[in-house]
Amino acid sequence: MTGQFQPATPPRVTRPREHEMLAEHRWALVASLVLYLAVGALFVLMAFPSGERYVQSVDDWWYDSIDVIRVGAVTALAHVLNVLGSTWVTVPIRVVTAGWLARIGRIEALTTWILTIVASEAMIWILKTAYRRERPPDGLVETTSFSFPSGHAIAGTVTAIALVIVLVPAGRRRRRWEIIAGLFAFTMGMSRVYLNAHWLSDVVAGTVLAAAFAIGIAALVHEVGDAAHRRRVERDLEEVDGSK
Repeated sequence: MTGQFQPATPPRVTRPREHEMLAEHRWALVASLVLYLAVGALFVLMAFPSGERYVQSVDDWWYDSIDVIRVGAVTALAHVLNVLGSTWVTVPIRVVTAGWLARIGRIEALTTWILTIVASEAMIWILKTAYRRERPPDGLVETTSFSFPSGHAIAGTVTAIALVIVLVPAGRRRRRWEIIAGLFAFTMGMSRVYLNAHWLSDVVAGTVLAAAFAIGIAALVHEVGDAAHRRRVERDLEEVDGSK
């Protein structure tokens, strides 16, 4: 009716998305926690002599098994995967992705990307220094640091999974890219074991830890963004009520 009082329109409660990184971010937090607990058990084992001996026995068995089945074509493929997981590949991808996200103004995705990379790289140095594990003998590629956990596995897995999270919107269409990222992380990590650059447990620890980082940090950034939006909505509602 003309002239009738019209109440002020309340602010939008649902947060507008620049990019849906995770379909269910709280389930992602749970998944990340499960991964942390799983890999944490391995880190605890490696911290005690008896546990380390047990892990080493499994690693030795795998090392001997790989040595028996090593063939030329597979070795060549392993070298290619090794390069794909190296800093020569991951660093340019990280820099270009960060620059592109900044250029198009995807702040939440950029924050996720940077935090994931910084946290994972810091953890590589901290854990390698803490455990100081020696590399397997007779490596087929040059290595420069301690063995546990695998820096290649962490860097490659973090880059692959986080790349999918920040670039491809969540949903059914992303499943194929999630599978591709997972397969790459697995095969690239195993190439390091095949080339005697790492023990099996190094790669398992690095891959699982990296997946936990990539998923967990994205979920946390999502949750922080939602919490900030809720506070803004509550503040705006209070201002609307106060103006009546």
